[in-house]
Amino acid sequence: MASPTYQPRVNTSGNGWRNPPVAGGVTGGGRLSHQPRPDEGQSGPNGPKPRPGFGLRGPRRSPHILTAESLASLTLPVGDDGVIIGIDPQNQPAVLSLLRPAPMEIALVGSMWMAQVLALRTVATGARVAVETARPPAWGQMAQAAGGGQQCVSVHDVRQIAPQGPSVSSPVLVVRDMGARPPRNQLAPSPWQSVLTVLPFLGPRSPQMLSRADLVGLQRLSPEETEVVTRIMRLPEQVGAVLPTLSDNAMLWCSRDGHQFVMTQPTEAETNLLGGPRRMD
Repeated sequence: MASPTYQPRVNTSGNGWRNPPVAGGVTGGGRLSHQPRPDEGQSGPNGPKPRPGFGLRGPRRSPHILTAESLASLTLPVGDDGVIIGIDPQNQPAVLSLLRPAPMEIALVGSMWMAQVLALRTVATGARVAVETARPPAWGQMAQAAGGGQQCVSVHDVRQIAPQGPSVSSPVLVVRDMGARPPRNQLAPSPWQSVLTVLPFLGPRSPQMLSRADLVGLQRLSPEETEVVTRIMRLPEQVGAVLPTLSDNAMLWCSRDGHQFVMTQPTEAETNLLGGPRRMD
């Protein structure tokens, strides 16, 4: 091995970890860097005399202590989470929790346009959408545009949908669009997998589906359909009287706990992709 071309520095009085002291026992004629300052040598009012360290000193104040009895007074304000479906009569955002850790069945008596808006906004929350439909071409364009190139929406023929494997990190909304007489569902609601059935109008089996659903969305109905829905959902008469007069982008969402009118305002991107609001497709 060749010898080095530089002259190695020999430390004759140090131990390899520090440089040897100079005359006077200080470096550069000043205070040793590891010694406390003169103003730190006295005991403080909040504690004993501080000891010198090898780094920056921490805050010189009493720690913030929370007793166990005070934990109950701590609160964290958290608003509703889910899909923003529009605004309520008070012009406040209306949020619909479509995906939950418990099974959820939803019935939508309305248009494919409304179902596709809900599907797009569900994808925007990070969920997946699986569509079982008798009209795949009508869903194909929306499926390609959703997710920015990612496979967030899958379209399946009737009875050709496979298990989706929902989880808390990958929830799934199953949309069934098969007319007023849909066949038996192959994918039942499960934790983090909700099933949304689209009904263009009320059919012979619709009353049974509405009574079984956890959540029902209603667009404009005929007077005859209004009588059936008012009886099944136990709606007040004044609420049922409004259903035949709803505009194309207005809906009534109702459950066993209550009901709420919502106006869905499509974004520019939704209008360019799906067109304007409509009741029938």
